[in-house]
Amino acid sequence: MKKDKPNKVTPSQEESTVRVYKNPILHALSKNHIAVPLSVFYGGGLVLLIYSLVKLPLSIFETIGYFFVGLILFTLVEYLVHRFLYHLPSVYEEGGAAYAFHGIHHKFPKDKKRLVMPPIVSVIIASLLLYLNHLMMGNIAFSFTGGFLFGYAAYLSVHYIVHRYKPPKNFLKELWIHHSIHHYQEDDKAFGVSSPLWDYVFGTMPRKKRKSPTN
Repeated sequence: MKKDKPNKVTPSQEESTVRVYKNPILHALSKNHIAVPLSVFYGGGLVLLIYSLVKLPLSIFETIGYFFVGLILFTLVEYLVHRFLYHLPSVYEEGGAAYAFHGIHHKFPKDKKRLVMPPIVSVIIASLLLYLNHLMMGNIAFSFTGGFLFGYAAYLSVHYIVHRYKPPKNFLKELWIHHSIHHYQEDDKAFGVSSPLWDYVFGTMPRKKRKSPTN
């Protein structure tokens, strides 16, 4: 069954006044200022990196290396989660979990308070990730998870900037074009936000001719 596409909205509707849940607490949690998650995850990533450098018996090169492995791995996770979890068939069914996490963003793509996942959910996932990584990797987990969290914060930064600001007149404009195609032309393509790398790898680059995004 073909899913319904999100309805077009007027500029006045691009504000965080549209209710996702009737429950006032859940409704409040669905809105977030970008500064909150960026502070949490850039800060968390750096704290884990510094802790690993200062307290753990790993060389500087090992620590930095595992940090970047975690950061690069995040770009793959970003792609897979966006493609297979955020775009479940129920993504446009209002009131559901998929709609709250991502469907609302497709319906109101310029709503600055709904460009990120609720921080409480992200913190829980990040804490669980660090715990599981430590069970599997031991001390390596701190720098590796630090890189992963830093990658997530970088993704949030790119996503916010792409939606809130006009594209620059340089090579970075490709990120604006790529994500704009996902929102306004082909929502089953162009799942990479911070990089189109994995769209090339998995064959989900846009089919249509790329056009400059409008803001």
